[in-house]
Amino acid sequence: MSSWLPSLDGVVQKLKIGANVADVGCGHGASTFLMARAFPKSRFYGFDYHSGSIEYARHVAGRDGLLDQITFEVASSKSYPANGGYDLVTFFDCLHDMGDPTGAAGHVLSTLKPDGTWMIVEPFANDRTEKNYNPVGRILYSASTMICTPASLAQEVGAALGAQAGEERIRKVVTAAGFTRFRRAAETPFNLVFEARP
Repeated sequence: MSSWLPSLDGVVQKLKIGANVADVGCGHGASTFLMARAFPKSRFYGFDYHSGSIEYARHVAGRDGLLDQITFEVASSKSYPANGGYDLVTFFDCLHDMGDPTGAAGHVLSTLKPDGTWMIVEPFANDRTEKNYNPVGRILYSASTMICTPASLAQEVGAALGAQAGEERIRKVVTAAGFTRFRRAAETPFNLVFEARP
């Protein structure tokens, strides 16, 4: 994550000064805690639909003395509160699992400040299927078949993007929701990092 946030235009500067951040699909809060510790002047809100994960994240935040900086709430990607608007919204490895990723993207747009940024981290995938025939692609296709695609199909809409969605499919989701700017900001052998802006 130390190279992902700096790849976004102007985001690190905002975080250093004090930004409002939503970490959607935060699970146990690992990503939320990393960002909060790195940027103590910023305020973080972690959201996940799974109440057990949020309960655990709250426990860790209390244990580590971070309750003044972080709030964890049970909420879905299409219902989390705006809290006055966010400078940054993050989705770490979760957009492709959602039944209605376009609906989630639309909600993100409605909660961002006009100059806000949405960071979307997704599994690394090329747009063409045959370009994913490599060791990493094979692992991610297996995970997609057993976990990601069934999870999406079990929800409303059931878009089933899967772990190997690729940049163009993510772009279509983001722009269909009304975002006007979208780019690949960074990549690793396992992840693609996208930046979307209103």
